[in-house]
Amino acid sequence: MQVGVINRALEQLVTNVVDALPRLITAFVFLAIAAVGIKAIMFVVQAVLKRSLPGESPVYRQFLSVIVLVFLWFGVALSFLSIVGLTAIAASLGTATGFLALGVSYALSEMIKDAVAGVYLLRDPDFNPGDTVKAGDTTGEVAAIELRKTRFRVDGDTVVRANAAIEERWTKVSAES
Repeated sequence: MQVGVINRALEQLVTNVVDALPRLITAFVFLAIAAVGIKAIMFVVQAVLKRSLPGESPVYRQFLSVIVLVFLWFGVALSFLSIVGLTAIAASLGTATGFLALGVSYALSEMIKDAVAGVYLLRDPDFNPGDTVKAGDTTGEVAAIELRKTRFRVDGDTVVRANAAIEERWTKVSAES
């Protein structure tokens, strides 16, 4: 009696594997094609970043490239799960990731705001290190402009201000004052 149960279980296993084989082959062919496609897309992304951000640090360009790469592979992973027949898991992962991204973006909103303002300040031809600037209650010489903050020299001290607060309203003080 036990031999019959084992034989039926093995037959069922073989039947299920044979039934799933076309989907598995399709999924792995998709992975191979996706890997080649992602490689080509990343080549283009890196070329565009190098051309559009020539003065930026290579680490900054690499960071942006990694973000694009993670999004691409995440999309491939969700598609792979759908092809294999695990659409409910793919949908759940996609939804959960969306909520997670929403929470992280809310938690980092001030930092993101400072970083975006920093990009504008770095690109602004009228706001450069060495300029004397009035930003809010601070008037001083711009010592350094970083992605999230700007350093001013004020009466021999260094004052650090968030870029979002500076970018909202600043005035360049003329050299003759």
